[in-house]
Amino acid sequence: MNGGDTRSKPLSRKDFLRYMALVAGGTVTLGQYLACTNKTDKYAHITGKINGASAAVGHRLREGGFPEPAVVGHTNTVIAGSGVAGLTAARKLRQHNIPFKVLELEPGVGGNAGWGENTYSAYPLGAHYLPLPNLENKPLLALLEEAGILTGYDAAGVPVYNETDLCFDPEERLFIHHRWQEGLIPQLGISSDTAAEIQRFLAEMERLRGVKGADQRFAFDIPVASSSADPQFTALDRLTMKAWMQQQGYVSEELHWYIDYCCRDDYGAASDVVSAWAGIHYFAGRKGRAANAEPSQVLTWPQGNGRLIQHLLQFSKDALLPNSLVYRVTPAGDKVYVDYYDVKEHRAKRIIADHCILAIPQFVAHRLLPDMAPASGFVYSPWLVANVTLDEVPSSSGYPLSWDNVVYKGRSLGYVNAQQQTLSTAAPKKQVITWYLPLDHLEPVASRQYALALDHAHWVKLITDELEVAHKGIHRLIRQIDIQVWGHGMIRPYPGFISGAVLKAARQYPYPNVFTAHADLSGISIFEEAFYHGNRAAEAVLARC
Repeated sequence: MNGGDTRSKPLSRKDFLRYMALVAGGTVTLGQYLACTNKTDKYAHITGKINGASAAVGHRLREGGFPEPAVVGHTNTVIAGSGVAGLTAARKLRQHNIPFKVLELEPGVGGNAGWGENTYSAYPLGAHYLPLPNLENKPLLALLEEAGILTGYDAAGVPVYNETDLCFDPEERLFIHHRWQEGLIPQLGISSDTAAEIQRFLAEMERLRGVKGADQRFAFDIPVASSSADPQFTALDRLTMKAWMQQQGYVSEELHWYIDYCCRDDYGAASDVVSAWAGIHYFAGRKGRAANAEPSQVLTWPQGNGRLIQHLLQFSKDALLPNSLVYRVTPAGDKVYVDYYDVKEHRAKRIIADHCILAIPQFVAHRLLPDMAPASGFVYSPWLVANVTLDEVPSSSGYPLSWDNVVYKGRSLGYVNAQQQTLSTAAPKKQVITWYLPLDHLEPVASRQYALALDHAHWVKLITDELEVAHKGIHRLIRQIDIQVWGHGMIRPYPGFISGAVLKAARQYPYPNVFTAHADLSGISIFEEAFYHGNRAAEAVLARC
């Protein structure tokens, strides 16, 4: 506390080293750094912490030097990773009475579909919604029915969803021209030419949603593996989404901003980085319907996709070994030796299994398995997710507080109201909002260095300053900001990746009894893809049992 004195102070050694790390990455000037470093009383009352994947433990994979492991058990299948893919595989094996163990580096489960909670609300640590599944995606519909989210089908065979799992109104709003409008596509202050162009784009996406290739598959489908291989569509993977839009004559600033927002939302990178195939897939791949909801509606919960993880966890809770760093997987004839480091006991252990499912990203998997190809073609977008506890979200002009709240041309993707699905009629004692920032202002490696170099005070200033754009004075209402950094948050579908040789080779299982399962094998990091690969790997195990 300095009584409001905001004059610059000499850099401490710690701050100087942080600054040098950022300058080396081309991130900031000294003036910019000092502006963030000198925390004022304006933010001094805001508490919280930075969480993240257990990078320090995970980096031991690079260092090696683990002691010889002691054999601690035998089982049919070891699953490395308890994200969506790993827990999906575990569910399938449990349904067929196949013994297994799940090894997880972190203390908790879920990966970037994990969740947290405080006194006032549960909240997502990453993925926070599920679009209505395509009617052809029977396995996913069955999961939702099993979880009580899908309650039945109407006479036409269209799903009926639990009303409390469908996003409540109001759903979305955009802060543009100093006020909130309904919906995320810019409407306020746009020209008639821009409005016509937006409608032309949406009509084209609707057309592509139903188009099929020569192989009679949808051009764009979920899971990606179901999409058409027709060259007229796969050729779209060779150029960026921005280049495709320019080719098609889409020029309006507002539409280009919206497409950037959508690409950053699902891929952590803008339209000049993401392939056109992936950019179009965001719109045309989703064909879900509901008897009691509009096709554009989503399924969401206070804990985000943690709701789905909680259901999946029921099938593997008794087989889960958290704080377990898998550091080596060795196929040995009809067995697999899975060696892991018990972080709590500081011991190296081995499980001898008949099968192993690597439900982990490829940049980790290739370090565990001999002769597995390096993951050099896999690029991951880093993310930051902040859960902000405040007295209330201050009202402002225009459309009211919604589930999804976005600032036009903001650096972040805005925030979701974690308490949107609350049924209580009483006003909450505190509000919890979840704020999302893809760290795409630098190349991924530099962005990861940037994120790791900043402390809590820096993030508090960055987050609060952006919230102030739409909510003047909101800093006075904020009590706590808890930050989750995802260094490798999601796979980045750059041009040539989804249709290329690197991804095709990675989808081939490396050994007869070792299988890979992760959303990055689709080139798109969404729940549906992780679910697909988890089931696919489990089915490969079942085929050998």
